[in-house]
Amino acid sequence: MNIPQRIAPFVQLGELLKADYQQPGASALIQKSYLQNYWFTPAFTAQSLQAIAEHYLDADKLRAWLADYELAPVDVPQKIGVVMAGNIPAVGFHDALCVLISGHHLLAKLSTDDRTLLSFLLEKLVEIEPSLANRITLVERLNAADAYIATGSDNTSRYFEYYFAKKPHIIRRNRTSVGVLNGQETSTELAALGQDILQYFGLGCRNVSKVFVPEGYDFTPFYEAIEPLTDTYKHHHKYFNNYEYNRSVLLVNRETHLDNGFLIVRPSEGLVSPISVLFYETYASVSDLEEKMAAQADKIQCVVSSGGWFNGSLPLGCAQQPNLYDYADGVDTMQFLGALG
Repeated sequence: MNIPQRIAPFVQLGELLKADYQQPGASALIQKSYLQNYWFTPAFTAQSLQAIAEHYLDADKLRAWLADYELAPVDVPQKIGVVMAGNIPAVGFHDALCVLISGHHLLAKLSTDDRTLLSFLLEKLVEIEPSLANRITLVERLNAADAYIATGSDNTSRYFEYYFAKKPHIIRRNRTSVGVLNGQETSTELAALGQDILQYFGLGCRNVSKVFVPEGYDFTPFYEAIEPLTDTYKHHHKYFNNYEYNRSVLLVNRETHLDNGFLIVRPSEGLVSPISVLFYETYASVSDLEEKMAAQADKIQCVVSSGGWFNGSLPLGCAQQPNLYDYADGVDTMQFLGALG
């Protein structure tokens, strides 16, 4: 198939999501997803579906993305076993898109936390392009796969490495994202940082779990900027239970921290903070900051800063707006699939 033929069903799916994801039919889907997984609130699920439509399923963006690869016809599609994550709504869709648009056969092991949305998206693709039914299989076991793409924790990655070692594979591990502040951020930018931290309750690898701040940094403007988010997070029982637990631990242990009633900020050299907690670490100079960042580069998915001033970073508020080129763990999935022939 040529490029227009490859992208056509995905573009149509994007148009469907843009038109209908907030309509009554889609609301039923979103509600079903929420009842399956209470972390997937209707608002966050709608945001995720809209982001997929706008950033992944736009015709011009798909053409520009695929122009960087030599997509030769695939005479014998390889069966690609994909172990999909379920931490945020429809997070596994990018892998499905890569496998199908490269011409291979998708063997998808869906996360129990995200069956509803991924099943819906794949079913809609088959409705749009019935021939895709021959290249999409939902499975519980991946024994028949010729190659693997698996996403999990550092612990599960060791399991994946053992079982998938004899075949081509991409194994993804724990990653998180960080923010870099210089103390000159506007209230609007700090509010955007709040979204980078709290969207999807901080469960994604692109959520900011730690910020680097200059010595003597005052978090008061940040807390003031995110105050409008109070009701969203104080009234979500799973998130607020985590907040109350983490606050209690810190109080009992008499550990230094700041608290606004729904987000705790505490100093730590760690990267991955618990739900409802933001780590911070100070830096003395830009060179000191660069050294700290370089030491943990293999654990960082993306970096945000004011206007993207820090080298290689995105503007504040853009952490959860990945484009087609933003591969998890920085491993080019399309290049991997193309090499399978």
